[in-house]
Amino acid sequence: MEISQEKIKYKRISKRKKNHSPCKKSNKSNLIESIFPLPWKIWPYEAKILVILVGIWSILGICILGSASWWVASREMGNWSYFLKKQIIWTIPGIGLFYFVLNTNIRNLLKFSRIIFYILFFLIFLTNITGITVNGSSRWLVIGNLRLQPSELIKPFLILEASNLFAHWNLIKNDKKLISIFSFGLLILLILKQPNLSTASLTGILFWVMGLCGGVKLSSLCSFASLGFITGCISILNNEYQKLRVSSFINPWKDQQESGFQLVQSLLAIGSGGLFGQGFGLSIQKLQYLPFMYTDFIFAIFAEEFGLLGCTLFLGFLAVFSYICLQISLKCRNNYTKLVAIGCGVLLTGQSIIHIAVATGSMPTTGLPLPFISYGGNSLIASFFIAGMLLRCSLESTGYIGMISTRKTLN
Repeated sequence: MEISQEKIKYKRISKRKKNHSPCKKSNKSNLIESIFPLPWKIWPYEAKILVILVGIWSILGICILGSASWWVASREMGNWSYFLKKQIIWTIPGIGLFYFVLNTNIRNLLKFSRIIFYILFFLIFLTNITGITVNGSSRWLVIGNLRLQPSELIKPFLILEASNLFAHWNLIKNDKKLISIFSFGLLILLILKQPNLSTASLTGILFWVMGLCGGVKLSSLCSFASLGFITGCISILNNEYQKLRVSSFINPWKDQQESGFQLVQSLLAIGSGGLFGQGFGLSIQKLQYLPFMYTDFIFAIFAEEFGLLGCTLFLGFLAVFSYICLQISLKCRNNYTKLVAIGCGVLLTGQSIIHIAVATGSMPTTGLPLPFISYGGNSLIASFFIAGMLLRCSLESTGYIGMISTRKTLN
């Protein structure tokens, strides 16, 4: 009833516009309506807020990155805006991808996601053989002038493939379940082999939460969580690189010039921010005291410049974003879009929380970027793709788009 009343109301509004609006105004409105899959007036409030939040997040990211990277860019690249320009260049295809996903049915994304998922799966396998090693980890493939990080690019397709599996978990045959679970497990092991414990852990958390929301038995999920924990412990014990990070996390001050250097400098940056911060652009730790200040520890620079007040506002921003993600998932009309929305929320907010936990010494040091803020084209592209899927789920919850193909597929 509510949908039919909204449709009648929308038709009346459009008729009034046609009868009373001048030609120029109608041409402008038609142009805007052709850009988006739905007219702005009938967007759910969650979708409107989400667009504003993503816009604020990406603009804030450009500003923070510019502040965090200008010194090292001046010293090492001879151009203070080197990293900033590259990030802006990557933002353009990111926005284009966001627009493409926004105008594509979730069911269409689910159809072709498997092909791309296995292509990126193969590229992750290649990183363990021919990938370039940076700081003890082989995560990148060089193809021409491009440096690809498949473990970042695969994140949106992890969500889509997990949705394909868990949307109708009880109706799927056991052999298909085993093949899918084996594929996901092998993927996590390949990421661990790089080694990339942070991304492997985030991937495991994503599957666990989506499985829980998809109706998988809690006993089975607990078994998988135990297996994942044991695998992570084995990885740490077998990699001196990871073992040092865990020991420095427990007591960074013990070896503050070597293994604990990153965390000590990060804590000094956060502590020196005080209540109101040093001011935008006035961080001291970014003057090549804190390593990876524009990637893995960019939150520490943010905390130093904006203080406790800025950090509290950013955490509040993440809380609002999480609430919007939850509202979108609750309003979705089928299991597929519901799980996609949940997965998008888990990845963006979960990755942000893990990044902040690392910078504040609440977790062992890991190389996990802060979405939309840390430098890196692969992470930025993946973040825009995920944000586009989340917004599309919200628009499909209205029932105006995406419903016909859903009914055809389900029947």
